[in-house]
This record gives sequence, C-alpha cells and structure tokens, in this order.
Amino acid sequence: MPASKASRFFERVDQREFLLCQVINGYLRYRFVLPYFRVVSRLGDGWFWYALILALPILQPENGLALALLMAATGLVCTLTYKGLKKTLIRERPFISFPDIHCGTPPLDQYSFPSGHTLHAVCFNTLLAFTAPELALIILPFTVSVALSRVVLGLHYPSDVAAGAIIGGSMGTLATYTLPGFMIFA
Repeated sequence: MPASKASRFFERVDQREFLLCQVINGYLRYRFVLPYFRVVSRLGDGWFWYALILALPILQPENGLALALLMAATGLVCTLTYKGLKKTLIRERPFISFPDIHCGTPPLDQYSFPSGHTLHAVCFNTLLAFTAPELALIILPFTVSVALSRVVLGLHYPSDVAAGAIIGGSMGTLATYTLPGFMIFA
C-alpha cells in the first residue's frame, strides 16, 4: 500500500527533527527531570484543567461561571479537533520511529501530530489571557511545562508541540471573540 502524502512529509520532517528530539529527550538522564515532567504531563492529561474549571466560579466571582463554561465548551472542541487531526494525519511518535528516543511515560493515544496536551494548555491560557490576565500569568509556567514535557518525555516532536500551540492559541482567541455571551470579557 503506497504511503500517503502526509506520511511521506512527516517521514522527512521526522528525520530533520530527530537530533533535536534526542537532545531534549536526553535531559531525562537528570534525576529530577523525569519525575517533574511525568507529574506535569499527568496533570496536563486534564486533571489540572478540570480543577481550574471547577475553581473558576470561586476565583472569579463576577464572571467565573461563564468563563468555566467557555473553557469546558472550548476544551471539547479542542479534543475533537486534535483527535480528528491525529486520526487523519497519522504521524508516529518519536519513541516509536527512533529507538534512541526514550519514552518517559505511556502515551494516551497512538499518534503524535499535533500535541493535544499543548493544544489544550495554550488554548486555555489564551482564553485566560483575554478574560483573566492575572490568572493567565500564574498558569503560564504550567502551560510552558506541559509543552516541554511532551518532547522531553519522547512523546512528541517539536513541530507537534508548535502545531498544538498555534492551533490552541487560535482556538482560544476565536472562542473568546466569537461566542456572543462571552464578549463581556473583552
């Protein structure tokens, strides 16, 4: 069966990104790196975001419920988007394609492009930047850590993370400015 255009493209890109992946993944040899990024990755599975969504009505009494509903709805759209892209584009994870890349934690799904963890983290941080900037600044280090964890743990290529960030940032911006009931934040 002939390879699709997307799979041929990803094979070329994978070869170009391999050395960078290997260098970043090499940080796993430091004792504190693996436990830190495993915890960040696990929280980025959704647990951190679920807790934040539930806490928003308390943290932001004026508009927290509306923001929580916006984040929940946008999170669902993010999930459908990244799952659809992964199923369509079919990019193998770095640790599968390159035995020199070590998998630091089991993946949640089979394919790599784009990073769903990064997509959600950047989407939510973008929503917060427009609606609760002080909270967005507090959460920004976690968002960056989630994105880094994906490459450090050997689960994604840097381009997977970049694509997830671009898509997530776009979705967060679009959701903030296109859903009529939420314009009160702008």
